[in-house]
Amino acid sequence: MDHTPVDLTYLAHEAEPDNERLHHRFLERVMDAELYILTETESDGGTVRPRIMDLADGRFVLAFDRDGRLAEFLDEPAPYIALAGRRLVEMLAGQDIGVALNLGVAPSSTLLPAGAIDWLAENLVAPPDLEDAKPDTISTPGRLSQDLLDALDTKLAAMAHLIGEAHLVESGFANADSRLMLGLVAVPEPARTDVAAAMAEAVRFSSSEADLDVTFLEKDSPALGHIQDVSIRFDLPEPSKPEKLKPLAPGMNPDKPPVLR
Repeated sequence: MDHTPVDLTYLAHEAEPDNERLHHRFLERVMDAELYILTETESDGGTVRPRIMDLADGRFVLAFDRDGRLAEFLDEPAPYIALAGRRLVEMLAGQDIGVALNLGVAPSSTLLPAGAIDWLAENLVAPPDLEDAKPDTISTPGRLSQDLLDALDTKLAAMAHLIGEAHLVESGFANADSRLMLGLVAVPEPARTDVAAAMAEAVRFSSSEADLDVTFLEKDSPALGHIQDVSIRFDLPEPSKPEKLKPLAPGMNPDKPPVLR
């Protein structure tokens, strides 16, 4: 099995355990990932109880960043849910419960203690204001931090299945400083808050002090043509197809796992 972004950032931090930035990047990838969580009962669309494992280091929820890894861990079929890592962090914050990540089945097998989950919850970046402020000018960005570009590129790649196109421009306003604006095309409405929050995290965890606005555009938006002409466009990877997971509890569709709401 290929290494996932979670694996790669975990191994990078293991090689330099005192590098705080590498540690933050690993935690970012955990928040970005879709995680498969073992549950006590099959989801019925309502409240779901994650399966809790009691260890010497505390209480932990079992989570895996690939459905195939969950299947490898299981001895027998079991119910599960799938949700974004940042949603899991919000759900567990303040409950003295950590996350047992990819336990025994991946290079990133590790325990994230309850304290780490609480820290992440406190430092989750709120999504920027999504109100559409119309700039007076839109132009090609000037000199940009490579660290910021790399951080945005990584975030966008992690969410490529939700984004049609991604364009970075500089927006100008009368009587105000210019700002960077990231235009994202064809993002489904329900995903926009999470996508915007992820982009804000990219800025915060990079070394850049830039201000970034996020705007969502439809494919037929009148402004899109001009933005495409002057933007720095990010190349998004083709979304990978999920691995086939062996059948779980009765009524569970392995291709469409229930999502915690």
